[in-house]
Amino acid sequence: MRVVVDLTRCQGYAQCAFLAPEVFRMVGDEALLFDPVPSDEQRVKVLRAAAACPVQALRVDLADDVPVPPIEPARTSGGDRARGEGRIVVVGASLAGLTAAETLREEGFTGSLTMIGDEPAEPYDRPPLSKQVQTGWASSTDTTLPRRRDIDADWRLGVAATALDLKHNTVSLSDGTDVAFDRLLVATGVRARPWPVAAEADLDGVFTVRTRADAAVLRERLNAGPRRVLIIGAGFTGSELASVCAELGVPVTVAEAGPSPLIGALGGVIGRISAEIMREHGVDLRTSTRVASLQGEQGRLRRALLSDGTTIDVDVAVVALGGIRNVEWLEGSGLAVGMWGLACDAGCRAFDASGLVTEDVFVAGDVARQPQPVFGYQFLAMEHWGNAVTQARVAAHNMISDKTDRWPHLEIPVFWSVQFGNNIKSVGVPPIADQIAVTQGSVQNRRFVAAYGYKGRLVGAVSWNHGRWLDHYHRLIEQAAPFPLPYDVTDPPVDGSPVPAEFPERVLPARDATVVVTGHDPSERQATLIHSSPAASGSRS
Repeated sequence: MRVVVDLTRCQGYAQCAFLAPEVFRMVGDEALLFDPVPSDEQRVKVLRAAAACPVQALRVDLADDVPVPPIEPARTSGGDRARGEGRIVVVGASLAGLTAAETLREEGFTGSLTMIGDEPAEPYDRPPLSKQVQTGWASSTDTTLPRRRDIDADWRLGVAATALDLKHNTVSLSDGTDVAFDRLLVATGVRARPWPVAAEADLDGVFTVRTRADAAVLRERLNAGPRRVLIIGAGFTGSELASVCAELGVPVTVAEAGPSPLIGALGGVIGRISAEIMREHGVDLRTSTRVASLQGEQGRLRRALLSDGTTIDVDVAVVALGGIRNVEWLEGSGLAVGMWGLACDAGCRAFDASGLVTEDVFVAGDVARQPQPVFGYQFLAMEHWGNAVTQARVAAHNMISDKTDRWPHLEIPVFWSVQFGNNIKSVGVPPIADQIAVTQGSVQNRRFVAAYGYKGRLVGAVSWNHGRWLDHYHRLIEQAAPFPLPYDVTDPPVDGSPVPAEFPERVLPARDATVVVTGHDPSERQATLIHSSPAASGSRS
């Protein structure tokens, strides 16, 4: 039995923890952790918990238990074979890829379906890798995603895609074979950004956390009781791992180049609250501090030199500097790819290098960058669990539907984090905001909601152990509500005055030239991409 909880929907009502306490447990007032592979003895309890969940956030592996309803033919016209019984290839066998495949079958696609993934494992859930796995509550091998149905696919796992030929509609693989398609979904996601100095990155004791293998090895090292762990970067992954170390009683130092943790995602006001909590839990937090070098002896990490001139002895260093979108295999394909990912329209159809929409290539998940009408049609890439699910469903639907029946992906981004016993949830796009105001609760009590505004409009909200209110803000964002909020709310703060949100200056990909344009007559004009390595934009922290 396999279980996953959509924590973007979970509101901490704890019905699952009441009905199946051996599988689900609450951390603090709202945060939920769960065992992704409960024992067979817990099966009935888990199914009852899934049925009782007020927001239906539990997904249970039902592929072997529930009769699959008869497949209804996809709604098509014009005899388009690709939408009925043609060939669909999904490159990227993770959350977005699996969700799209299940949606294709649910909506009646009866043709051949090929799943290509560079990892040998079946699709698995990544959030537990930095949480339950590191605390020892679950094994990295227990994170396989539940199946809603059998997708009847040709699985090509452990084989990476190396090139895309749009002239012949084929994907080349690392084993030397080619796979033909009528429709293609690109869902290759991101990989962890490595430490930029190769010799230092190769030291025994230097880790990133993105894959099952990463998580398993790091868990072994943390369990062995290192003298001190250094975490490089205090975004969500870095902050969650610092929380894990504090829970395990492992001394930990966090080096953050910015003035506070989480500043890129939630701004300086919230970042300072996060910093206070870290230090209260014994974390040696060094803000405005970079790691100058990692030093080793006989191939093993021994110490780190920081930009403030201090040297700390460490056995383990975790590089948490964000991700690199997996698009190198698309270079030369003629698609609009770069360090920002693969650009697509609101219907998930990929753009080519000239900005024209393709009809046979679709995009979903962390690798996608698409316009968000709710936020001024800005092109945004959302590396969130919930976005991968909803975008994959839209992409799959549109791949096999008539033009008149296609859906736009208008999902408001939502994400969550659990750290130091606190449940943090965000809705909207806070980083585009210029102001923030606490609208409910108490910052001092660490139970509050803060709203983000941009030029007089509500664009985001973050809850700190107050997540049950977030749906309200979700609806307000959809309705383009004014900011500050023009009415009183329940549990108002002592001071709800707007203040600067204190986000770092945004670096927009559009500031740099990405193509060379040639030709004079409109029929001759052509754009050719300028390629550069995504890793080249990395830097030390």
